[in-house]
Amino acid sequence: MASLARLAAILLYLLKVQAQQKTFPATPLASKHFSYPSGVPYQADSDTDLIRGPQSGYNQCGPNTEGQDSKCQTSFLNSLDDFCLWAPMNPDSTIADTEGEEVAWCTKPGRGTRVIPAGALQGVQFMKTPDYVQVVGFIDQTLINIQAGDYGGELDPHGADLRGNPLGGLVYSTAFGTSDGNNYTQVTEWHNFMGGNAFCFKACDPAGANAAKFCQHIYDRIGCAYNAPNNAQNGTFESCLGDNQDFPGIYTVNGTVMTYSQPPERFGAISTMPYDPKIPASSSCTTFDSTSIYTALSSATAASSSVSASAKIAFVSGSASSTIATSKATGSRSPSASSTATDTNDAGTLAMSIVATLFGTLFAAVFLS
Repeated sequence: MASLARLAAILLYLLKVQAQQKTFPATPLASKHFSYPSGVPYQADSDTDLIRGPQSGYNQCGPNTEGQDSKCQTSFLNSLDDFCLWAPMNPDSTIADTEGEEVAWCTKPGRGTRVIPAGALQGVQFMKTPDYVQVVGFIDQTLINIQAGDYGGELDPHGADLRGNPLGGLVYSTAFGTSDGNNYTQVTEWHNFMGGNAFCFKACDPAGANAAKFCQHIYDRIGCAYNAPNNAQNGTFESCLGDNQDFPGIYTVNGTVMTYSQPPERFGAISTMPYDPKIPASSSCTTFDSTSIYTALSSATAASSSVSASAKIAFVSGSASSTIATSKATGSRSPSASSTATDTNDAGTLAMSIVATLFGTLFAAVFLS
């Protein structure tokens, strides 16, 4: 009887703990709106009692937060010479282990963020379309704290618990405002794939009817080639106008529109795809020299140690054009958002894992009693 009473007490305690650890915020990150700069809060995610804990950085950024130790989590995507990428705080980190804690690394100082070090960007294409802007490129990822060889993952404003990856991460753009470039629009639908010495970052116009579809976040395992089809070239820095892509995951076979269903990561690497992504037409491309557009990067230093050339992994298609390729999984981790919390992009997954942990602990207590 004493043993049963003890087990009952343990169960009640675990149920109480689980009840206190809520999963979802009252308002999803993608539904929060803050004007820049006056309306930006210290932290966009003010929850401290949720399962993943509090936001690790801050959103109110300025001269006092500028530098290579900044924890600013407010990012921008404006133009070829003015954009940020999400990357880890600490050297030699993987995206899978730090997706909730990434900070903004930018091409320009002045907003209180970290600055991408000189030599990191090795080829970039900026594209402005009717419904979104995107920047795609090649990068020495070790210079922004991503571990050599990490094929990384997807960052977006959703996540399994609707708090975003990173938690509380905000994105703004001047691409959708007035021509003077001073009207910052909060972008509530975006995705940023990082890893494999490459990146793609797309910000969808919130005034567009299909922002969530163009910036889809459920295809985290098939990378840039399918989520942001492009003609980016290693060694080339260009700004273009372009047509809209097809919605990620949507393709046409013999006149029939199809929707791709991404298999869960537990089924292993994605080795084949039922379609090839269609790269949208581009025009009015202007090519620049990197030293002329990233003048501020020369003063930035890397926060991580250097990596030998042999340790670098080219994230290319293998063709002569060296375009950014799909991030199909070839190792133990998918080169897309690869934590268990974002494996299925199902908001219920995280809650179910907590329940499983609860009952796993209970059964362990039974066998140990």
